[in-house]
Amino acid sequence: MEIILKEKIKEAVRVIYNCDVPDHLIQLQETRKEFSGDFTLVVFPLLRYSKNTPEKTGESIGTYLLTSFPSVSGFNVIKGFLNLEISDKWWIEYFAGMASGKDPLANCKVQNPEVILVEYSSPNTNKPLHLGHIRNNLLGFSLYRILSACGHKVIKTNIVNDRGIHICKSMLAWQKYGNGETPESTGMKGDHLVGKYYVKFEQEYKAQIEELVSKGIGEAEARNSAPLMLEARDMLVKWENGDPDVVDLWKKMNSWVYAGFEETYRMLGVDFDKIYYESDTYITGREIVLKGLRDNILYKHNDNSIWVDLTSHGLDHKLLLRSDGTAVYMTQDLGTAVARQNDYHFDKTLYVVGNEQNYHFQVLRALMKKMGYKWADGLIHFSYGMVELPEGRMKSREGTVVDADDLIKEMKETARSVSLELGKLSDFSGEEKEEIFRKIGLGALKYFILKVDPHKNMTFNPSESIDFNGNTGPFIQYTYARIKSVFRKAEQMGIFPDSGMILKANPGSKEISLIRMLRKYSDIVSEAGEAYSPSLIANYCYELAKEYNQFYHDFSILGEEDLVLRNFRLFLSKTTSVVLSSGMWLLGIEMPERM
Repeated sequence: MEIILKEKIKEAVRVIYNCDVPDHLIQLQETRKEFSGDFTLVVFPLLRYSKNTPEKTGESIGTYLLTSFPSVSGFNVIKGFLNLEISDKWWIEYFAGMASGKDPLANCKVQNPEVILVEYSSPNTNKPLHLGHIRNNLLGFSLYRILSACGHKVIKTNIVNDRGIHICKSMLAWQKYGNGETPESTGMKGDHLVGKYYVKFEQEYKAQIEELVSKGIGEAEARNSAPLMLEARDMLVKWENGDPDVVDLWKKMNSWVYAGFEETYRMLGVDFDKIYYESDTYITGREIVLKGLRDNILYKHNDNSIWVDLTSHGLDHKLLLRSDGTAVYMTQDLGTAVARQNDYHFDKTLYVVGNEQNYHFQVLRALMKKMGYKWADGLIHFSYGMVELPEGRMKSREGTVVDADDLIKEMKETARSVSLELGKLSDFSGEEKEEIFRKIGLGALKYFILKVDPHKNMTFNPSESIDFNGNTGPFIQYTYARIKSVFRKAEQMGIFPDSGMILKANPGSKEISLIRMLRKYSDIVSEAGEAYSPSLIANYCYELAKEYNQFYHDFSILGEEDLVLRNFRLFLSKTTSVVLSSGMWLLGIEMPERM
């Protein structure tokens, strides 16, 4: 409709003012809720042609459209804005096309699709995934589905931080204090067991620092000279030099962690097309750094560490290789970016990484451009805000993080207690109940996180997230299940909708209002793809569910005596369920058929 309307408006200007107006001056948008209308034309850019006031210009164009374009049924002018009302006939015809089974995402495709890599998760192999990782994974996986729906070729990637001093801390602590325990001997998930020793290292390291400080050594010196830290650094050097014993220990403990990660990913419903490992890509990165040094792009300090000067980019000097030759995060990010470009020839890479790393990615892009990689402008940091619990921020090294596995389990148990309290599952089998609890619990978790603007910090409140009323996942899931219940009852009554009757209906304003909302779906998905914002889709789904529930409350569906109108309302319900299911699928949320 927008395309047709714009052409008609250009025609109106040509006929009334004898002028051709360029496309960019036809500024058409949806009418704001507080005004009457469907589409609003911003009149001000057209005053150069009308040589008249905004009000009179709007009146002239509105009158022309009303008399020459049957789909416009009315208009009003408020200052410099022409609000156009679209006829019910057009909306019904539009809905008949939607109800015919057309893919609701068919109109979301971009004209110039790109190859886009989405990097998310990026865990360290010294601890289990936590609440922060959950937001990361959910955002990344949803971006993959949204961008794919928009027609892009999207590759889901993960970079596992499986090397470095933090990994050696867990290894050393297990070596010293673990007494050979394994996931099998303890019954612990492997990532939890390794994480236990990361915390153990920090506890023992802190005690050593306190002891050194008590002997009169400064805290900074104590941190650097504590025996545990010296041993961990020595272990890192041995690892990078390929020491067989250290490498074997590293492989063993990492295998425990990978098995644990895989289980968490499966429970969360996310996956990857390609997993990169820092232990591989840092080697490529180091070769790139050494070449940059030979080409005089980089420089070496007296202590043999290698740096880049990015002051011309408004940044600082950045360390790329330590004096002992070991790599830093930037080294592996260089290697990973080049490996991915070689593998996929991407147009863009979205790094789903928290906003505390904003500077890091400014440096990465500037560094790669300085080193001659022309595609470096396609490296985009999708910077998202931190997530906390009401109790405050989490700290991995102190062991106070909110474990992802525990939170997923807690959400399912909360869904169980709330559902049983509502008492609507008495005729379900035990297996069916467990599956519903899982879908509701995970749906609550995912929706609560994804409905928030990703750039904002947020507080996750488990009890609020699982409320069956309000802006929550379970509310939208319940709306979907309610529609499915209507169709089960219809089938029992021998009522089967006929799409051939849709154009014969004479729906009221509430039905038309619901159609207007359904029409917005593809535009919302397109906007979410352009803005990298799953929250737009989440909040649209809530508004649609809310609009449908008001309709359901105010009007009878199966009890409607007018068979044509009953048929229309059934198709309206069905289309709503299709759009809700599609939108929630883009967020990675499953919809239960019954609740």
